[in-house]
Amino acid sequence: MTHDIEDLIALFDGIFADSHHTRLMRGEDEPIYLPADACHEYHRIVFAHGFFASALHEISHWCIAGEARRQLEDYGYWYEPDGRDAERQADFERVETAPQALESLLSAACGKPFEVSVDNLDGVEVDREAFSAKVAARVARYRSEGIPRRAQALIDALAICYREEGGLQTAIAAGRRRLEAGGAMRRVGPDADEDRA
Repeated sequence: MTHDIEDLIALFDGIFADSHHTRLMRGEDEPIYLPADACHEYHRIVFAHGFFASALHEISHWCIAGEARRQLEDYGYWYEPDGRDAERQADFERVETAPQALESLLSAACGKPFEVSVDNLDGVEVDREAFSAKVAARVARYRSEGIPRRAQALIDALAICYREEGGLQTAIAAGRRRLEAGGAMRRVGPDADEDRA
């Protein structure tokens, strides 16, 4: 199965450009989220180097960010670069568990293998298995308590596009329907503030 980044961009933009004024964009270097400003009409999720997995990961952060955080560059979060000590790595894993759990669900929806990212090659040795277990537990919690509406809309669209081969327009329409029918599913938190999801 081919995971074409242009299809993912078309799906995301087709579902969220109008409803959330947000576009998915290919970047050159580090990923970043940029809110709309005087020069840009749309909020922008910029993912790294055209990588499909990077796009899914950055979308996952966006799906968790509440309305207030979506008005801030990179949602107002800090980023500690590679080379973290044990304390900083623990902080990284704490804030990465939920987004990587959503990324896992998005990956499964389109039939793409998922591996956790500990993102600390030059720092303290990381227990990848322990972090993988935390991510898996968070996936189970999402499945039992509910997935954020924006994430579920994209999951529906990805499943149609990649698993059911329904085509882009059918997938986009399904994603839009999920957004509009938000009350039909259990929500993890108030749509205005899903930051604790």
